[in-house]
Amino acid sequence: MAGKEMRTVYAETLVRLAADDPRIVVLEADLMRATGTGLFKDAYPERMINVGVAEANLLGVAAGLAAEGKHPFAATFGCFASRRAFDQFFISCAYAKLPVTLVGTDPGVSAAYNGGTHMPFEDIGIMRTVPALDIVEPSDAVSLEAFVMALAASPRAGYMRLHRKAVDPIYAKGESFALGKGKLLREGEDLLIVALGAIMVPAALEAAARLAAEGINAAVIDALCAKPLDAELILSWAKKTGAVLTAENHQIAGGLGSAVAELLAETGAALLTRVGVVEAFGEVGTQDYLAAHFGLNAETIVERAKALVRRRKQP
Repeated sequence: MAGKEMRTVYAETLVRLAADDPRIVVLEADLMRATGTGLFKDAYPERMINVGVAEANLLGVAAGLAAEGKHPFAATFGCFASRRAFDQFFISCAYAKLPVTLVGTDPGVSAAYNGGTHMPFEDIGIMRTVPALDIVEPSDAVSLEAFVMALAASPRAGYMRLHRKAVDPIYAKGESFALGKGKLLREGEDLLIVALGAIMVPAALEAAARLAAEGINAAVIDALCAKPLDAELILSWAKKTGAVLTAENHQIAGGLGSAVAELLAETGAALLTRVGVVEAFGEVGTQDYLAAHFGLNAETIVERAKALVRRRKQP
């Protein structure tokens, strides 16, 4: 069963970190209620800055604080974090080698009623072009808490996609995580499913269970990090299965699917198919409706997986 909202876990983790680490500061672009960081403001009002609806300034202020020895966590909707303030993040934070963690909330279809203009299907693709950047998308509350802590300890810039709503647990409390490392959630010899995020990892596990009932055994990896990709883990299972399916709440161009495609193209390890958004802008609707509309669900994964396995078996 789903527990706390992910945004609450994010804010509570920052509060705990700040108790022992005076470097932790939190910045918002007038979205404190959406991100849940009112909890941090209540605990450390002098370490919370709301810059207003000014995302470029959000990153400029964050960079200045980082240059003075702080580790800022700066949050806004993923569409604004990536598309609107990209140059400030690139130059002032990443290029300057400053430890600023940029948090993009409501990734992909989780933007729901905020609609197409606020629905980031391209943020990972944009951020993957930034050198020496960690890109993380936790899949549940346990992985979220761990990666907030890992990013806080990192000496370089990071980008985290934050699903705000509550989600069902995948990992047990105390599970260890590391930047650049994925997790094998299920073994299988017929194909490998590599999924990312709080929407697509559960969909991948559900699809694997359905496939198993039909005699197709799928391994499932939670990528967790879109950059750096856990190439060793993915390649080891790609070679075992000979077929890889990627699943992401993002455009198939530029995101996880592209990262895995690049890896497989350079090694020739396996056939590939990608599940994600294809040449489309976002729309208004419930998350469930949008996931079905864009094919971001177990049904689509099952269908594409069967086709991939048939293709692999062709002479």
